[in-house]
Amino acid sequence: MAGEHKHPNYMLIFYWLAILTVGEIGVVFLPHYIAMSKVTVGVFLCAFAIVKAALVAMYFMHLKFETRTLALIAVTPLTIATLLVFVILPDAFFVDHKTANLEPAAEAPAKH
Repeated sequence: MAGEHKHPNYMLIFYWLAILTVGEIGVVFLPHYIAMSKVTVGVFLCAFAIVKAALVAMYFMHLKFETRTLALIAVTPLTIATLLVFVILPDAFFVDHKTANLEPAAEAPAKH
């Protein structure tokens, strides 16, 4: 049959996911022992998360065995989410903290 495919070794995928999770935990605690910036930790954690999400989507959601059109439909929300993150980044990095109102608003006088 043309539609038949070999079933993946789900335990092997599970072991890879477990190894990646241990790697994430290691990256979180690694900065205590070596000098590693928060940005580097964030990049590593995002990379691990993307690989894990791809493994889950490809094998447990069976997207690896689907048509190309369905795979493009599955990737579209990821593309939109990435675009939205890049649209918000300027607001996160270019805030003038000297002129920003960081003080809490004054409480209104109590009415008696």
